[in-house]
Amino acid sequence: MSDECDVSKIVTTFLLNTCRLPRRLSQHNIVAAVRCATVATKETGDDNESGFIPLTTGSVAEFYIEPMLPLVGDIDVMYYHNILLAIPRGHPPPTQLPAEFHNYVKVSEIIDSHLPGYVYLSIRYLLTQCVDDGKYNCIQYDKGMHLTNRNHRETNRHGPALHCERTGALPFDAVPCVRCLSWPPQAADWPTRHRNYGWPDSATLDHVVSNGCDVVPVAHRQCRQHKVIGKHQWRMSFSRAEIILINSWIPAQQITYHVLRYFIKTERLTDCGDNSGAGTLSNYHIKTLMLWACELKPKNWWTENLNLVRICVELLQTLTVWLTDTRCPHYFTNNCNLLDSSFNMKNVASKLMPIDEYLSTWFIKNYMGQCAQVCPVYISRLFNDVSCTIQLENVVSEIIRWRLNSSLCDMWLTVFCAEVAIAALVPIYSVSLNVPSYVCLMNELAKIDHRFCIYFLAFEMLHVAHKISRNSFNHNLLDILQVILGSIANQCCSVLSVGLFKTELNTSEVVELLQKSAVEHLKTYRQLMAREFGSVATIVTTDFEALYAYKRGDYQRCLQLSTQNVHALWYARCMADVLTYPEFIQLLDDDIVSLTALTLIVDPECREDYRHNVCITQLTLSLYLMTQCQLKLHHSVTSLAQTLNCIKVAQIRLPRESSLDRLTLKLIERKVYVINL
Repeated sequence: MSDECDVSKIVTTFLLNTCRLPRRLSQHNIVAAVRCATVATKETGDDNESGFIPLTTGSVAEFYIEPMLPLVGDIDVMYYHNILLAIPRGHPPPTQLPAEFHNYVKVSEIIDSHLPGYVYLSIRYLLTQCVDDGKYNCIQYDKGMHLTNRNHRETNRHGPALHCERTGALPFDAVPCVRCLSWPPQAADWPTRHRNYGWPDSATLDHVVSNGCDVVPVAHRQCRQHKVIGKHQWRMSFSRAEIILINSWIPAQQITYHVLRYFIKTERLTDCGDNSGAGTLSNYHIKTLMLWACELKPKNWWTENLNLVRICVELLQTLTVWLTDTRCPHYFTNNCNLLDSSFNMKNVASKLMPIDEYLSTWFIKNYMGQCAQVCPVYISRLFNDVSCTIQLENVVSEIIRWRLNSSLCDMWLTVFCAEVAIAALVPIYSVSLNVPSYVCLMNELAKIDHRFCIYFLAFEMLHVAHKISRNSFNHNLLDILQVILGSIANQCCSVLSVGLFKTELNTSEVVELLQKSAVEHLKTYRQLMAREFGSVATIVTTDFEALYAYKRGDYQRCLQLSTQNVHALWYARCMADVLTYPEFIQLLDDDIVSLTALTLIVDPECREDYRHNVCITQLTLSLYLMTQCQLKLHHSVTSLAQTLNCIKVAQIRLPRESSLDRLTLKLIERKVYVINL
């Protein structure tokens, strides 16, 4: 490879053109939204109004770019109990609180410990809400009691996080905290300190300060073994502020942050500590490095003659100085050093010393090389034969072109994964949605894509209908039903609403109305998706309408719709799927239920990972409905023979892994054979 400057420019071009933005939708965002709902579902043991308020944090919330290589290592969700609040020491207790807080709220004062950034929580007040005006009255405790951090911790601990089961391919960390609505005095200088280059701007500063902070239940590493301090010390958390600040970065800054994290991870610089309990380099040090750089560097440093390799080199050199001097100043908290004497960073610093000599080469081999592996074979083969800058430019151009052209297809795949994650909430995570979790998930989905709110609303209507038909009504289902009615306004639900308020509930009528309204919403959802993805997938919009007609015994209407759908899907290279969860197969007959159960027995992966769920293509479903209706309507042998030919062609076209599709087509093939014989 010839000129280093040319290589750096090629790397910069590659990074800028392969990182998609803005990242409107990703599987990680959807999974994080679902996990927020599961946290909101968690029983608190108090009453219906007491619960946990979740917030997606970490990489999922911070990044808006979508690079070719993964930038999300796990799903992080912080959550606070709505009966507990923290306030800075000496501040008066609040008289008004956000709506999510309980009628009774314990208030703790934040008291500094001997270590900057670490505090104690002392219970000082009990707030009770007045029914008349909604304001809170205060009762002061005579003697404050330090709140222990042990009640907020469980096994599988990872820092302040509760390391929970894996979500798909990613681990899930739930981080309990205590909410503080005020900006803390421990970071009092941050909003007002002098900034030469105007970042963050005044609007961003105001936004950060107005969001306050949190306190998480973890003692300083040096204090965790102390019998008293280890049980009562907490850490100030500025995750809310970091999300706002990092989302205000320009793309070059987000890309730099991603690349630095990837470099530190792949070079195993976070694994250089020994077994002595000494601290190690972490993503938080890289985040701190970036936050300081965004504030201390002029904007043109990030934009003029942009060279991302040069930027990364300079930042890593700054990090080397920090590691050598054992100095990493906390971005928010005064006099807080994130690299204390327990850190042994000489080995890491020595590895970073010659960084300017090899970073371009590292980019090509370790970053771009990994990106080439996820491309089609012809591109990865081209990359294996790169020996000069001209060849490198050609390969980069091919990767960029492929990345751009595959954008919509990737988004379509993400849509399906989102449908699976939403539908899998109840059966996979073994939770029964309550009103808080329903509202939480609707709010989280609205932030990502409003179309998923329509899908989830329809799914939840079918879920309630399924539960009612099997177990009749209970208080939880009635509560959710009331919330659902508040989300929609049509004739069906007006009738249902009247029935609810009169408490004259006919189970079969309610189930039918819920199913009808759900089908209408699913049709709307299909129409919205077909508008955006019609160029990469053939999406028929009446598959659920056909299912509902079949359920009601309107076989003529079902046959009409299914026949139209078969014709529309016949030459489709890509199409939508229908998940065979109980919520959907309640619209079908026992044959599909049995085949779904058989598929689960034959293919264990379907039971273990939501990414391998049992689903059926729109074409197979339409052929199934068409055949069943023809049989029920006693169509001629000639008509059935034509259908049989369609079934045989569909069997040839199906991918090998489509277990349920193959079983379904085999079933209706045999049914038609019996009639022909």
